[in-house]
Order: sequence, then structure tokens, then C-alpha cells
Amino acid sequence: MQIVWVVTFSAVLVWSGIGPKDFMTWCLEVFPAVLGAGVLWTTRKRFPLTTLVYALILVHCIILMVGGHYTYAEVPVGDWMRDLFDGSRNNYDKLGHFAQGFVPAMIARELVIRLDVFNSVYWRDFFIVSFCVGFSAFYELIEWWVALLSNEGADAFLGTQGYIWDTQSDMGLALIGAIAALLILSKIHDKQLSALHAKS
Repeated sequence: MQIVWVVTFSAVLVWSGIGPKDFMTWCLEVFPAVLGAGVLWTTRKRFPLTTLVYALILVHCIILMVGGHYTYAEVPVGDWMRDLFDGSRNNYDKLGHFAQGFVPAMIARELVIRLDVFNSVYWRDFFIVSFCVGFSAFYELIEWWVALLSNEGADAFLGTQGYIWDTQSDMGLALIGAIAALLILSKIHDKQLSALHAKS
């Protein structure tokens, strides 16, 4: 799993860095993926994660790197979906914000369970969802700060495409993603956590 993860991540990272649409946008979008990979590499021995969480993180990294290569507003699959459904914008960024809730929810779930943070499943899930929405809101603030600091307004990084409710919909999709992850993957995750615990 580790070799497959590293090879896949590296291959997509190299591809995304070859002739990106906007180099600064590429740097901003890919940085979280590279930072996350560094953290995973550093902690792989003393705090290995479940296969499920590693796989989800890789998928999220790929979403970021593809968005960085094309800019979110110009990813071809988003254009194809827009034309197919006669839409008005490229919604690839919405996939990214859904993943921004879906994947961190499982990371947070793994951490709070393994560190035995909560006695109540309900408080645990409430914390996880709240954390994901807060993380999404903080990311929106980062996008705003980048826009303020950039002479060009960081349009490619913001990716609003003229949609006035872009920020709110991004946070809403992160909320939906977090709830969906808990509903869909909790049982699978529990089995992998049990296996990991038995192995350790």
C-alpha cells in the first residue's frame, strides 16, 4: 500500500507541475497536498493510519493536484459535466469542497477514536462535523486573504466564476461531505481500526 501510495502521489504531482495553467495557483493548490504527504511520511511508523484513511487522503491530494494543474474553473471533466447538464459554470471546485468535508471527517474520526477523546458517539460525531465545517470556513478565509494580497485578485485561486454564493455553497458542501462520510464509511472504518489495534 505504501509503495502504491507514494508512486501514485509522485506521478500525479509531477504531471500536475508540468505546464500548469497558472503557476501561482498551482503552488497554492498543491501546497496542502505536499504538506499532508510530508506529515504522513513523518508519522508512518509511530502512528500509522488505516488503509481507508490513507486511500481517502490520496484521492483528496489528486483532486487538489488536478485542480492546481488546470485551475478549478478549467478542469476538463468539469467542462464536460457543465455541457452535459447544460450548466452555467465548471463545478469541479465543488467536488473539491465536498472532499474537504468527506476526507477530513474520516481523518478526524480516526484520531479522536484512537486517542480516546470522547466517551459519547454523538458528541464525537458532532465534533467531527463541526471541525470539518470550521476547517472549510478557515480555508475560505485563506482564499479571501490571498485575494486581498494579490494584485490580480487571485481569480484563478478563488474560482468563484461569478457565483455570488460560492463561499456559502463551498462550506455547505463540506458539511454534506462530512455527514456523508460518517454515514457511509463508519462501519468499514471501525473494522479497519479493530484490525489495526489487533496488529499493534
